[in-house]
Amino acid sequence: RRQPLEIPLPSEKDWLKDDEEDFFLQDPERERDALPQPVRMVTKLVMLVFDNAMEIIERREMLREAEKLKVQPTKCFATAEFQVTGTATCLAVSGKYIFVGLSVGLAAFKVSDYTEVCVWNAVKTEICAIHALDLGNEGHVLFAVDEMGLVCLFCFHKESFLLIKILNEVEDISKRSTCVEVVLSPGGDFAGVLLQGNTKAWLEIYQLPKDSWLKEMEESPGAAAGLTCGEKRLSRASVVQTSSISHSAVFSYSLLPIVDLKLSLPVLLLIVKPPKPITGSSFKNPLDALKKVDDDSVLGLGYNHLIKDSQWEQWEAIFRSTYWEYVEAEDESKSTEEMPRHATFHFLLPSQILQVRPGKKLQPDVPAGISVHWDGSHNLCFYLLNHSLKEKVDSDPNPDVVWPCAAPVVCSAVSSCSRYLALACEDATITIWDKQLGYPLSVTTILEERLIRSIHFL
Repeated sequence: RRQPLEIPLPSEKDWLKDDEEDFFLQDPERERDALPQPVRMVTKLVMLVFDNAMEIIERREMLREAEKLKVQPTKCFATAEFQVTGTATCLAVSGKYIFVGLSVGLAAFKVSDYTEVCVWNAVKTEICAIHALDLGNEGHVLFAVDEMGLVCLFCFHKESFLLIKILNEVEDISKRSTCVEVVLSPGGDFAGVLLQGNTKAWLEIYQLPKDSWLKEMEESPGAAAGLTCGEKRLSRASVVQTSSISHSAVFSYSLLPIVDLKLSLPVLLLIVKPPKPITGSSFKNPLDALKKVDDDSVLGLGYNHLIKDSQWEQWEAIFRSTYWEYVEAEDESKSTEEMPRHATFHFLLPSQILQVRPGKKLQPDVPAGISVHWDGSHNLCFYLLNHSLKEKVDSDPNPDVVWPCAAPVVCSAVSSCSRYLALACEDATITIWDKQLGYPLSVTTILEERLIRSIHFL
């Protein structure tokens, strides 16, 4: 065409007319089909967004209703706050006092008004763990573990600290041992300290003379006045109340005189070491081994028996062809097996398994023994604690009772009444023992392949 194209004028022949007779029979959704294309596309997108938004709203409403039906945990807010010197690393509560481990020592606070009553910072070391127990008659026993792994035994009496002894202190630094765990028995009669050296670990059990401590503290005039070596008393300068439930205090300290007071030292009862690994026999020939047999089950000693070398070679060939694929070949050099480095132990009250030795007085509330199991060991060992103080400490005593298990014991727990003992093994088996009767109450196996880390009685 020679002439340019012209845009045609709009026509009304395709428009929808309101006066059509069958208009009311048409689908309402088809009204949008008469709209231009951009409008129809925008309409579909808007409706799609609206539908998705409604689905999200309904889903959130369902989740909100489900949350309302759940039991909501109780939210606890701090009722008070108190300031400490340095950084607080750990704390323990005993009676009406709160003992706080600091980066420079120890501090004691009252539970009633959160005021600081005593500070011990003679060594200027960081305290990493505190174990405290109320002994009664305003006396408390404390075990504090510092950053070097040293275990410090304290007695807290009438708002004053007294360092009794550092249990694992040695002069030679190369022989120093670090503390792994400290456990106090109920009542404070015994304490167990798990120590670890460069190549070995062991457990030390101490008897605490708590009655002697209270008597010596009462009889000492310096202790009655609340004065101890290396201790600082406080005089409150001002108290600023920030709200009805929050307090902060500012203190000034004054150094008090030094009193030389020595208390009775704890008595070392047992030193429990890990079980030795199973090694080969030291006998050179079968005759030496048969001579050590005490029973009468041996019929001959091998004097008149003859075994040829060919027979030994034949037996070795049969063994290699049958079982060698299941045996790991070891190097000719002497293999060094790693000793267990950690143990779990509990103090146990008297029972049918742990009976008091003849001549000893039975005390139902005083532990009669301990249960110990080392990492990777199948055996649960029991040791009696009612040894005479005049007896020499055995560095590696044999257990009084041994409970073998089918798999290595992973963790254990003792009930508050000390009657029930729970053992969890590597094969995911949990056994509940009744120590009073001496037999298992229940055995539970977790079907899923899971490793049990810890168990607790509720």
